[in-house]
Amino acid sequence: MLAKMKYGILLLLIVISFFINILGLMHLVPVYITSPILFLSLLLFFHSLGNRNRFRGFKSMK
Repeated sequence: MLAKMKYGILLLLIVISFFINILGLMHLVPVYITSPILFLSLLLFFHSLGNRNRFRGFKSMK
């Protein structure tokens, strides 16, 4: 349940940053501020998608 909530929050962050980026393209907000925000939100989302089922190795029996 926590993973679904995390993805929902990340998707909401992408939508909000996309809206802010649209405002930047209309020259209401500086684009050089809005573009990195959109990039970082997309980066966080795809990083969390790719990091889900990672093989972490075998546990050593000591």
